[in-house]
Amino acid sequence: MDTSQVPQGSVLRHPGYLNFAASRVFSSLSFQCVAIAMGWMIYDQTHSAFALALVGLCQFLPMVALTFVVGHVADRFDRRRIGLVCQVIEAAVSALLAVATWQNWLTPPGILVAVTVMGATVAFERPTMAALLPSIMPTSMLQRAVATSTSLMQTALIVGPSLGGLLYGLDPVAPFAVAAVLFSVASINVISIRMEWRPSKREPVTLTSVFAGVSFIKSRPVMLGTISLDLFAVLLGGATALLPMFARDILHAGPWGLGLLRAAPAIGALAMSVVLARRPLTSKVGFKMLCAVAVFGLATIVFALSTNVTLSIVALLVVGASDTVSVVVRSSLVQLLTPDAMRGRVNAVNSLFIGTSNQLGEFESGMLAGMMGPVAAGVIGGVGTIVVVLLWAGLFPDLRKVKTLQG
Repeated sequence: MDTSQVPQGSVLRHPGYLNFAASRVFSSLSFQCVAIAMGWMIYDQTHSAFALALVGLCQFLPMVALTFVVGHVADRFDRRRIGLVCQVIEAAVSALLAVATWQNWLTPPGILVAVTVMGATVAFERPTMAALLPSIMPTSMLQRAVATSTSLMQTALIVGPSLGGLLYGLDPVAPFAVAAVLFSVASINVISIRMEWRPSKREPVTLTSVFAGVSFIKSRPVMLGTISLDLFAVLLGGATALLPMFARDILHAGPWGLGLLRAAPAIGALAMSVVLARRPLTSKVGFKMLCAVAVFGLATIVFALSTNVTLSIVALLVVGASDTVSVVVRSSLVQLLTPDAMRGRVNAVNSLFIGTSNQLGEFESGMLAGMMGPVAAGVIGGVGTIVVVLLWAGLFPDLRKVKTLQG
């Protein structure tokens, strides 16, 4: 099929992309179902906030430990097969959890072991799948493909936790059993992906090649500026980690209000990703990315100062929408500026930066809120984000001058 004849807006009709999108969405839905069920189950058994913290730690540590291994594996082997292996393992773990729950075998240590295994497979799966996308799509359609993928993933992030909670309410076995089926569907789709071209010959494994992703990013000011901007913006602007405090103590909204507040950033992100899929950024994309991150900071400040639930929800919608502009630009630039033979290692480092900023951002916001209160923590984070944008505009002038994401 001649890809030049595919309509520019029809990424879902492009060979391979529908299988790619289906694999990512089904895998994300499954992971959300399992994560919600395991979190609820371990707290139900232990009534310990420390146990919940361990769940998050067991998800995060494998990503840190495996980053450089993941990148090299993704650059040496067929990325579809790596995705297949990861999703088959995830399906098997989910099935084992279903059986263990059914037989009342599942204990907190068993849950933490399962979380660690899932964390390790996700550490391989996410950067590998991200690196796979440019091999499926022509560069002229990449921004639309990234935006469409982002909208689908945001939908999964909205639907997944709700689905997991609903299934767990019906029967504790149900979320694990459904996840096992969905992971299996995802694995069938990933191995069915049709490639645009064959990967180039892979370099041998050396210490230099293992860390080549870091060296590559450092040598590209635009890429380094884009990734580090996102790192510090999320690190400082993590007020959404304090939503329970805002909902209960400031907005007096109750559980229903917390639910709306949690959903708002994802809904804003979904709306913006749909807009970008239909109307891609075609000019001054670097400047627009910097402006979007500044808007993210401003919206964070508005949210922190708000005492009205409606205004807080609107601010969080803007937070999600502006963050999506940054995500699409960053993802597109990383893919376009990286040769295929390096995409696994570069995406693994990028994934580590994103995961680190999310985890440390929540920690930073929580510590600051503990010392100064949630409002001050939110305002300081938002102001810090804006300061970072101004600094990065000067430190990385090439980023500000990026005009287009078209290949």
